[in-house]
Amino acid sequence: MNPFSSGTRLRDMIRSIRACKTAAEERGVVRKECADIRASINENDPHDRHRNLAKLMFIHMLGYPTHFGQMECLKLIASPGFPEKRIGYLGLMLLLDERQEVLMLVTNSLKQDLNHTNQYVVGLALCALGNICSAEMARDLAPEVERLIQFRDPNIRKKAALCSTRIVRKVPDLAENFVNAASSLLKEKHHGVLITGVQLCYELCTINDEALEFFRKKCTEGLIKTLRDITNSSYQPEYDVAGITDPFLHIRLLKLLRVLGHGDADASDLMTDILAQVATKTESNKNAGNAVLYECVETIMAIEDTSSLRVLAINILGRFLSNRDNNIRYVALNMLMKAIAFDDQAVQRHRVTILECVKDPDASIRKRALELVSLLVNENNVKQLTKELIDYLEISDEDFKEDLSAKICSIVEKFSPEKLWYIDQMLKVLSEAGKFVKDDVWHALIVVISNASDLHGYTVRALYKAVLTYSEQETLVRVAIWCIGEYGDLLVNNVGMLGIEDPITVTECDAVDVIEDAITRHNSDMTTKAMALVALLKLSSRFPSTSERIKDIIVKQKGSLLLEMQQRAIEFNSIVDRHKNIRSSLVERMPVLDEATFNVRRAGSLPASVSTMAKPSVSIPNGVAAAPVVDLLDLDSDDILAPPSSSGADFLQDLLGVDLGSSSAQSGATQAPKAGTDLLMDILSIGTPSPAQNSTSSIDLLSTADVNSNPSFALETLSSPAPPHIATTASAGGMFDLLDGLSPSPSKEATNGPAYPPIVAYESSSLKIEFSFSKTPGNPQTTNVQATFINLSPNTFTDFVFQAAVPKFLQLHLDPASSNTLQASGNITQNLRVTNSQHGKKSLVMRMRIGYKVNGKDVLEEGQINNFPRGL
Repeated sequence: MNPFSSGTRLRDMIRSIRACKTAAEERGVVRKECADIRASINENDPHDRHRNLAKLMFIHMLGYPTHFGQMECLKLIASPGFPEKRIGYLGLMLLLDERQEVLMLVTNSLKQDLNHTNQYVVGLALCALGNICSAEMARDLAPEVERLIQFRDPNIRKKAALCSTRIVRKVPDLAENFVNAASSLLKEKHHGVLITGVQLCYELCTINDEALEFFRKKCTEGLIKTLRDITNSSYQPEYDVAGITDPFLHIRLLKLLRVLGHGDADASDLMTDILAQVATKTESNKNAGNAVLYECVETIMAIEDTSSLRVLAINILGRFLSNRDNNIRYVALNMLMKAIAFDDQAVQRHRVTILECVKDPDASIRKRALELVSLLVNENNVKQLTKELIDYLEISDEDFKEDLSAKICSIVEKFSPEKLWYIDQMLKVLSEAGKFVKDDVWHALIVVISNASDLHGYTVRALYKAVLTYSEQETLVRVAIWCIGEYGDLLVNNVGMLGIEDPITVTECDAVDVIEDAITRHNSDMTTKAMALVALLKLSSRFPSTSERIKDIIVKQKGSLLLEMQQRAIEFNSIVDRHKNIRSSLVERMPVLDEATFNVRRAGSLPASVSTMAKPSVSIPNGVAAAPVVDLLDLDSDDILAPPSSSGADFLQDLLGVDLGSSSAQSGATQAPKAGTDLLMDILSIGTPSPAQNSTSSIDLLSTADVNSNPSFALETLSSPAPPHIATTASAGGMFDLLDGLSPSPSKEATNGPAYPPIVAYESSSLKIEFSFSKTPGNPQTTNVQATFINLSPNTFTDFVFQAAVPKFLQLHLDPASSNTLQASGNITQNLRVTNSQHGKKSLVMRMRIGYKVNGKDVLEEGQINNFPRGL
C-alpha cells in the first residue's frame, strides 16, 4: 500500500501548523499530534504506522523531540512491502544517527535487504547504510557491500561504492578488502559509477599506503587516459555544465592524480602532459571552468613537477585575481601563499595585481592580500612595496589601519636597508596611524633613534614638524616628546643638518610649547603625560631660560587626579626648585640603549612556544626566563640573573622612570650618572618606596650607586622588604623631605614571617610545571621539591625526561619520575632535593631541560627558574 495514497491527515497537520500565529499555538498542535501518534503506537496498528512515521519526520524537521517513534522505523523496515520499507529507511536516516544504541537492532534487517531479490530494496539498504553506518555495522556488513560493487545494475554499483567509502572511513582496517573492487570501477563508462569509484580510490589512497602504491602502479595510466578522453570529448548534453564536460568528474580525477603524484617522480612525469592540456584548454569565463582550473593548479603544486608547469599554474592564479568574483580572488590568494614557496619569482610578476587586492572593498581579501604582500617583500623591492602600502594607509578604512600599520612596521623593521630610511618610514606610519601602532613598535623606534647618534638632530626636527601637524596621533606625540626631551638642544641649534632637509627656526619656548600642549591636552593618556613631565625636567636643564615656565607647568600637575602624576610633579618640582646644582648631572642625556637586549626583552613579551630549535632568551609567566642558547650545564657563574622584562610598561619604566600602574613588581632601575645620584642620595636620603606608589617611587627616578653596580638590587628592593640599613636611612627623613611628610610603611613580610608557597616554575602552550616545597626539620639548608608536570595539550608525551642543573653553591638530587609517559591532560610527579651551601645569602636558581616525543617527533623545551621563594 502506498503510504501517501491517503495522506489527508498528514496534509491536515501541515496545514494546521502553518496556520498557527504564535509559537505557543504551534507547540499545542504538535503536542496534540504527538499524543495521537503515541496512542496509535500503543495500539500497535500496522495500517497507520507509515502515516504516523511520516508525520513524525515532519515534526522532527520542526525541531521537536521524536525519539518515541524510533522503534516504529525498525518495524517498517522489517515489513515485506517496498512502500513501508521506503518510509522506514527514510525515518531511520532522519530520526537516528550512528550513536544510537537502538541502531544495533537494524543490522540484521539491513543484511537481509542487502541480499534481497528486489534491486530497489537493495538500493534503500545501501542508502541507509551509507548515511548512518557505525564501525560495528561496517564490520558486519562489509562483505555484502563489497559483493554489490560488482552488481549488474549501475545504480546499485554506484550506491555500493559510496557506502564502501563510508565503511573505510569508519574502519580503515577494512580498506584492503576494497582495493581490487575499487580498481575495477575505474574502467566504468557510466559517469555516475566512475565518479563514485574515483572517490572510493581517493579515500583508500589517503587511508592505506599499500593501496596508494597499488593504484600508482596499476591505475595511473588509466586515470590519465580517462581524464584525456573527458577533456577532449565532444558535446554531451547529459554531462555538459557551462561548456565543460562533467566538471565534477574532472575535479575528482584531478584530486586522485594529486595524491598519486605527490612524492612520486615517475607518476608525476606521466601526468605532466594532461595537466598542461587541462590548464590550457579549460575556459575560465564560467564558474565550472574556474573550479576545474583551481583543482588543476592544486594538483600541479602538489606533484613532483618541473618549474615550467608551476609557472603556468601561477599565471592561472594571476588571472583569478582579476576575476570579479570575491571567492575566486580569495582562493587565488590562498594558493599563491603556498606557491611562493615553490617559485617566488613567478609570484613576484603578479605583485601589482596583488597590491590592488590590498585595496579591495572586501575585508577578507584585503587581509589575505596583505599577508601575501608581506611574503613577497625582499631587500630589492622593500622600498617600492613599503611606499605603496604607506600611500594606501593614508586613505584606508579605519578598521583596516591597525592590520595595515602593523604589517608595514614589521616589513620596515625586517628589511630596512639603513636607519635613515627606517626612521622616515616609521614617522610616516606614526603620522598616519599612530593610534593604531602597538607599544613595542614605538619602543623599538626609540631604541633605533638612540643608537643612530648621527641622526639625532634630523630625527628630532622631523618629529617636531610632524607633531605640529598630527598632534592627535598619541604614539607620534610620545616619540616626539621623548626626542625633544633628550635632544631639544639639537632642535633649537639646528645641529646635525643633513643635505636632504631644510633649516627651520625653533626657539626654546617653541620646544616647551609642544611638551606643554601634550601634557594639557584633555585626551592625552597617563603615559604621554608622564613622559612629558620627564621631558620638561630635562629641558629645564637644557634651556635654563625656560626653567621658571617649566616649573609652573610642573606645579600645576600637583593637583592632577592621577596619583602618579601628583607624585612625579612633587618630585620634579623639588629637583627644579631645590637641587639646581645636581640637576644637570641627574638629567644628562640617556646612554645608548642596547638593541640586542631590547630585542630579547621584546621577544619575551610574546607567548612561549615549544620548539626543538634554539631560540633567543624569552620571558614566560611567573618569573621564568627561557634559557639562552648555551649549554644547560654551563653554570660556572654563581650569579643569579634577573629575568628580562616582558611588557611594554616595564620597558617604559626602564627607559623613562615612569610607573604606569602595572601590577608587576619587577622593573629595571633607570641608569643615572653615578656622581649625581650619590650626591642626591646624601642630600635627600632616599630609602624605601612610599606606600602611595604601586611598584616604584624614587628608586626609578633617582637610582642610587648600588643600583648601578648591581642591577638585581632594584628587583630585590621592589619585590621584598628593604634591608635594615636602607630602612634606617629612610627613617632619617628621606621621603619626608621629598614628599612632604609621607613615611614608609612597615614590612609586611617581617610581620607574617617567611612562607614557601607553591610556584608555577614553567608554562608553555603544551606543558606546565608546578613546584611545591617542604623543609627537613633541623636542616634549613636542604629543600625538598615536588615537581608536578601537567600536560596541557591533547597529545600524549612519551619518553618524558626532566633534567636540571644548578650553580656550584647548590647540590641537586633527582629521584625517578612517577612515569615516563605523560597522558593528554594528565600529570606525573618527580621529587628533587636541593642543598644550598650559602643558605640565607643566595637564593635558589635552576636551569632545566625537558625532552619528550609527540607523535614520534622529538620536542625539547628549556628554561631558567628564578622565582623560587626567598629563604630556601
